[in-house]
Amino acid sequence: MLEIIMLIIVIITILLLIIVINNNKFQFSIIKIDKAEEDISIYLDKKKELLNRARPIILKELKLDTFLENLDDNLDEMNNFQEYELLKNDYNKFFKTLDENEKLLKSENLLSILEDLNDNEEDIVGAIKFYNDTVVEFNKLLVSFPSNIIGFFKRYKRKDFYNDEKREIFEILNDR
Repeated sequence: MLEIIMLIIVIITILLLIIVINNNKFQFSIIKIDKAEEDISIYLDKKKELLNRARPIILKELKLDTFLENLDDNLDEMNNFQEYELLKNDYNKFFKTLDENEKLLKSENLLSILEDLNDNEEDIVGAIKFYNDTVVEFNKLLVSFPSNIIGFFKRYKRKDFYNDEKREIFEILNDR
């Protein structure tokens, strides 16, 4: 009788340990994802601010009426994914304009902004890589046993990636 009670206590202890470990994995992933989202948001705000600083210089030099009009949209109402795509398009448009108009590269102010934009872009790429890598970990927890049971009871949902390449890789690995 005592042996059965001890066996039950050991089994319950092991199950509780498994639950705690897997719950901690989820919590750690969520903390890392939140941190990455916060960093991405900061870098996107800086990118918008730098593009806004460059816009009047380009408008003046090229005598344009409008340039990068999307920056006037209220980006605060967008999520990071939408803001990232919009700013990525404006960033590409900005560099296309620079390539087509070499005289713009003579502006010291614009060159300074350009350098800051390049540094900021490296920060964004790093933060997105960290986010995507962490989302892979989180999504793996949602589909692997026994952590998927905890994910089910906590009602965790799969997280989206910043680019389709990571999503495709995850889907391929998930199908195995």
